[in-house]
Amino acid sequence: MTALTWSIRAIIFVFLVVFATQNTDPASLRLLPGTVWQTPLVIALLAFFIGGVILGALSLLGVIFRQRREISRLKREAAQKPASHTPDVPPNA
Repeated sequence: MTALTWSIRAIIFVFLVVFATQNTDPASLRLLPGTVWQTPLVIALLAFFIGGVILGALSLLGVIFRQRREISRLKREAAQKPASHTPDVPPNA
């Protein structure tokens, strides 16, 4: 299974290297009025991809912190409650 995983990773890596070497034409990006950023197309794509990954990770931080607070609250509640035993009730026949 690991050989299959590594072969898929190698194929994806080779594909991305070929993609990067084929897209070295300069691209002009006008981000703000009056400013032009000229860079190879692959660098621009990589920069915006990394920016998207960072923004996506930042958007999840609120959810992660909320879940951690709730987990710690539930653990505190579980630790404070005494273990209550239910009486032995015979199962219905």
